[in-house]
Amino acid sequence: MTTQRRYDIDWLRVIAIALLLIYHIAIVFQPWAMFLGFIKSEELMTGLWKPMTLLNVWRIPFLFFVSGMGVYFAIRKRNWKELLMERSRRILLPFLFGVVAIVPIHFLIFQAYYNLPLGYSAHPAHLWFLGNIFAYVLLLAPIFFYLKKSENGAFKKKLAVWMSNPLGPLSLSLLFVLEVILVKPQVFEMYALTWHGFFIGILAFFCGFLLVYSGEAFWKTVLNWRWAYLGLALGMYLTRWMVYDLVAPGYLLAIESISWIMAIFGFGYRYLNKPSAILSYLSQAAYPVYILHMVALHTAASVILPLNWPIFFKFLAIIGFTGIFCFVIFEFLIRRIPFLRPLFGLSWDFKTSKIKPLSVPSLD
Repeated sequence: MTTQRRYDIDWLRVIAIALLLIYHIAIVFQPWAMFLGFIKSEELMTGLWKPMTLLNVWRIPFLFFVSGMGVYFAIRKRNWKELLMERSRRILLPFLFGVVAIVPIHFLIFQAYYNLPLGYSAHPAHLWFLGNIFAYVLLLAPIFFYLKKSENGAFKKKLAVWMSNPLGPLSLSLLFVLEVILVKPQVFEMYALTWHGFFIGILAFFCGFLLVYSGEAFWKTVLNWRWAYLGLALGMYLTRWMVYDLVAPGYLLAIESISWIMAIFGFGYRYLNKPSAILSYLSQAAYPVYILHMVALHTAASVILPLNWPIFFKFLAIIGFTGIFCFVIFEFLIRRIPFLRPLFGLSWDFKTSKIKPLSVPSLD
């Protein structure tokens, strides 16, 4: 059974990872950076916080949506045993390796910078996202394979009809509103290692699967209504800013989050569903870069923050250093050393995965 390649989803995943890196670098210049385990700049750029708040209500749920979409493509050509084996190799192995070998490095850099006692500490840290995804695959695989078997049934037809309505995609926000009401997170944007993060993640993961499962109806809807979704998202953000001083009730943040996500899917489908050699390379790099980026960021912050440079130059320099560090490690070590490749979610064989024009590694 074949499926049409969706390059826009690949592009959106790459862009989301890039935004995640910039978001984390911006945290270095906020007064609460150390509370989250980041090295903190003595000079602050609190003006970065407003654009950060625009991102932080949707960036993590969006990645879970995309991950759920990836599982849909994966089960089109795998049974449940093959799916679990493949996800163990691509998610569980890098997660466990990162917990014991990558996260402790940036913890040591943090300890050294603040002259704290040095100590080894295995911890999920930013890799909590991978642990959650693997748990979601285990929990939801029976439902996904049931839906796969009944792909021509009444549920999918009704779902497709509902997703052809502009309110259909937005109606998913009701699930996220319910999550906020039941879980009552103190801070909506605190996803890492919280029950709120777990439940909002599993909802987004499941909904991402359902959106692709529903077929072309969903994509046509977000394409045709993308400007309306964007207008709604911007309106809710401005309300959050002007009326609530950026601290809006959770149920409003849940609706705003889904509005952003649907707008992004619509614009991505319109402008990004094109293959390219650059996308092929970046799709391979995104996962290893996500795993590595906190080591790069802490290294950059420890080297650059003590320099007598203007603060904005420091911000740009940390972005540049982090990007170059990740690129060098990925290109010259991870991609080319066979035993490192699976530890960062890549296939064993470098030769069979060389980048070719118009050839993109599988989304699944």
